[in-house]
Amino acid sequence: MQPIPFKGAPGSPYTRKMLALMRYRHIPYRYLVGTHADALGFPKPAVELLPTFYLPDADGDIQAMTDSTPLIRRLEKDVSRRSVIPKDPALAFLDALLEDFADEWVTKAMFHYRWSFAPDIEKAGGTLPAHFVGITAPEAQLQALKVQFSQRQISRLPVVGSNPTTAKLIESAYTRLVQLLDVHFREFPFLLGCRPSACDFAMYGQLSQLVLVEPTSMALTLRLSPRVVAWVGWMEDLSGWESTHEQDSQTDAWVSVEFLPPSLMNLLSELSMGYVPLMIANAKALSQQSKQVEVQLKEGLWTQATVPYQGKCLRWLREQFSSLNSKEQLKCREVLKTTGCISLIEEVI
Repeated sequence: MQPIPFKGAPGSPYTRKMLALMRYRHIPYRYLVGTHADALGFPKPAVELLPTFYLPDADGDIQAMTDSTPLIRRLEKDVSRRSVIPKDPALAFLDALLEDFADEWVTKAMFHYRWSFAPDIEKAGGTLPAHFVGITAPEAQLQALKVQFSQRQISRLPVVGSNPTTAKLIESAYTRLVQLLDVHFREFPFLLGCRPSACDFAMYGQLSQLVLVEPTSMALTLRLSPRVVAWVGWMEDLSGWESTHEQDSQTDAWVSVEFLPPSLMNLLSELSMGYVPLMIANAKALSQQSKQVEVQLKEGLWTQATVPYQGKCLRWLREQFSSLNSKEQLKCREVLKTTGCISLIEEVI
């Protein structure tokens, strides 16, 4: 198999998500940082996002793909070894749910901590531009980009959901998440048991920035859970990880939906605190063509701009749930009811 070229940057949580996944799955790749992809003549995506994978379409022509979730599913079809999608469709749905939680909710904490605190702004503004224009760029250019990049990203905080109304909600949610992960990792090395799945790489991607890059959240996480900090460093390269069940039944290494451990149920319950009600409220606001979302969470009022992409994410999750047979749906429904997340699939939009 020829190495798959893709463009990314170390400061992109979704790049780190896919890098770690490619390493674990033993899929050869060619990682392009900065402007190398453009110089090599690769096509540009419809929307410039990272990472950008360059893969052949049905006709063999190279196309640019940017969404990590469909990319993982595409790679599952292309490469069978070391799968990260559980064979049990019900568990695969919960995996997709946790992946989306990390991608669409935990990322709010990542963006908030990066662009809300002076030390974090200084570090991000001073380092991230060099990933795009090159380490050897003139100092004057990097300083100018530092100001431009920082101002642009800080101005986007309200779009992501970080504002004076939501700041404390984001910070308390992140604290709870770290504490829940700490408890879970005392018994299991991965979110769904003893084998990594897609949701692990999504969670790792966001935490790669919160734990290893941003000074404020880095110090907070280390104080709360050195175990979680260690997990993030370990997840970066699982190319040598071998499950004892790798060659046997995949379900032996992953947990059973009928008997999810309490630590995982508690983590799923956390989704009902913010992620689930916001996804529902966002979808309703989109259906009403509103540009703003306002929803009362258990801890306080949440307000932000509507996010069309998250409307698609909810639709995709509902479609995946609808594709389950009645027995599989019943298993998932029980879990969602118990954890307070049932509105994700039941509430009328």
